[in-house]
Amino acid sequence: QVQLVESGGGLVQAGGSLKLSCAASGLAINKYQMGWFRQAPGKEREFVAIIKWSGTTTNYGDSVKGRFTISRDTAKNTVYLQMNSLKPEDTAVYYCAARTNWCVASACYDPERYGYWGQGTQVTVSS
Repeated sequence: QVQLVESGGGLVQAGGSLKLSCAASGLAINKYQMGWFRQAPGKEREFVAIIKWSGTTTNYGDSVKGRFTISRDTAKNTVYLQMNSLKPEDTAVYYCAARTNWCVASACYDPERYGYWGQGTQVTVSS
């Protein structure tokens, strides 16, 4: 049984940082493309970042480029999202997700292409 468990969310002031974790069980992150999405109230789920099964390539949504970094630790089977220079508009529930095929640019944006999801962790950025 696959489980993705996010942690690390919380309340932070604008300009601050948070690091999210996604602990995977039932799948090996070095065999899947691991991604992060977010969803704010009343909005569609938005692509944030993805890291290739090999760890060699990453892709980011336009709104987080240069501020967020996705990484992984295969020994811990855990994926991370380092979020810096946070803005109030980053407030959302952040979800970890996994897919089998690699994607490039907007091909990564469709949540339907991801087969596994975590339960989400809330990130709130105050102004």
